[in-house]
Amino acid sequence: MPSVNRRHFLAASAALSGFAMTGFDAVAQAQAPRRGGTLRVSVDQAVAKLNPLVTRVNPEYLVSELLYSALTRLKVDMSVEPDLAESWSNSADLLEWTFVLRKGVTFHDGSAFTAADVVATFEAILDAKTASPARQNVGPISKVAAKDDATVVFTLSAPYADLPVALAYTNAKIVPAAVIKAGLGRLDREAVGTGPFKLVSFEPERLIVVARNDAYYDKARPYLDRIDVVVYPDISAESSALIAGDTDLISTAQPTEYGRLEKAAGVKGLRVPSGQFCNVNFGCDTKPFNDVRVRQALALTVDRTAMVDFVTEGYGTPGNDTPLNAAYRFYSEQALKKPDIAKAKALLAEAGYPNGLEATLIASDRPSLRTQMAVALREMAKPAGFRINVETMPHATYLDQVWKKGSFYVGFYNMQPTADAIFALLYTSNAAWNETRWNNAAFDKVVNEARATVDEAKRRELYKQAQALMNAEVPSIIPTFFDLLAARRDWVQGYELHPRGAVFRLDHASLGANAPKRA
Repeated sequence: MPSVNRRHFLAASAALSGFAMTGFDAVAQAQAPRRGGTLRVSVDQAVAKLNPLVTRVNPEYLVSELLYSALTRLKVDMSVEPDLAESWSNSADLLEWTFVLRKGVTFHDGSAFTAADVVATFEAILDAKTASPARQNVGPISKVAAKDDATVVFTLSAPYADLPVALAYTNAKIVPAAVIKAGLGRLDREAVGTGPFKLVSFEPERLIVVARNDAYYDKARPYLDRIDVVVYPDISAESSALIAGDTDLISTAQPTEYGRLEKAAGVKGLRVPSGQFCNVNFGCDTKPFNDVRVRQALALTVDRTAMVDFVTEGYGTPGNDTPLNAAYRFYSEQALKKPDIAKAKALLAEAGYPNGLEATLIASDRPSLRTQMAVALREMAKPAGFRINVETMPHATYLDQVWKKGSFYVGFYNMQPTADAIFALLYTSNAAWNETRWNNAAFDKVVNEARATVDEAKRRELYKQAQALMNAEVPSIIPTFFDLLAARRDWVQGYELHPRGAVFRLDHASLGANAPKRA
């Protein structure tokens, strides 16, 4: 498979968008949204976290987005738009940003939303004890202050042009200052947001019900009366429910099910290219993976084109051991690594493993792509002397026992809005989720310089250096990127699949006249 450049990526995106807007869709999207009705959307794992500052997986992000708002939000084209902030401006040196807030907004408990809530939220996010993933992903914020009830000033420790985009981060939802002061534990069981829907009931492993927030700042939206978020751990059963009309929308469809869904009567397949990926994480501080030669050797066993076919059923593109692909603005194309078993064996021997080595690779069962990738890697690596034992475990167990703790496991990540965001989430030494413990000072340096640089050409060169370092030292193997897949019944209108993966915008969805009536 040839490498995919940004022009090809954008062309593919346009083609797929055109596919999604043919026939019934073109007519439906042109119609004015109908108000009312219940949308039943399915997810493939439990919504274990309700506190928006600490959510971790897509079903949790979906529910959080229904219940809470941030200062900004991402449109489907990845550009930023106002949410709780009406507008913003910056100083010439990009060290101070001023956000003007919407007036008359209330939280679900009836309390007024003011700048004090924004200040308290970001102070909580930046407090390490909160353990919010947003801490390293909202930019180099040193201080947040309320100029008045409707104006917030962010003072930065370094120039940062991406701040409005960064503030749309999934875990940067605004919560009341009073709740933070009393203790965030309340948000484990209640939702006190300003979002388009209000929480009705919360059964983490079965069903989450939300109802329209009539006090939402946008009086036109949401269009739906209610959304039921239904948990389907069995992906085949999840597909069958959509085909039968028991549900209306699958938020994330698996490649193994997509063909079946796409062919079903009354079902529309949704597909968009993305920077979403699975990676094989190494504990770079733990033997044998603290030796770069071992990591390089394993990377040289991977047939990346074959991995796309095996893991994604062809719904993806090859990866090259960096988290950026052509979907990102500062992607730097490099020659795609090809399998070289002889060189892999030589590197293992140099590292002190002339007879190969044995290791256990752990994969969560959600999504099932993780296990498929682990099995494919096991088989590809055998000829070089790697004896990989694949251990699959329930996702909840993986999150508690392996994630951020293990030294050899399969991760799964959504596309982030910027290059800086994905690096700061996973790969810098102070990353929110520093799983690999790579802690490369040279990498940190160029990433930090890039985030503080306004000059486009210089920034591009710095990100090129960062990608080259990752490609060479392999803190994790990233063999493929996934197209995002979903499916909906033909009566669902206004829903567009978002390339970010963790953004859903269901307040724009509505039901057509042919939708079934539900109690």
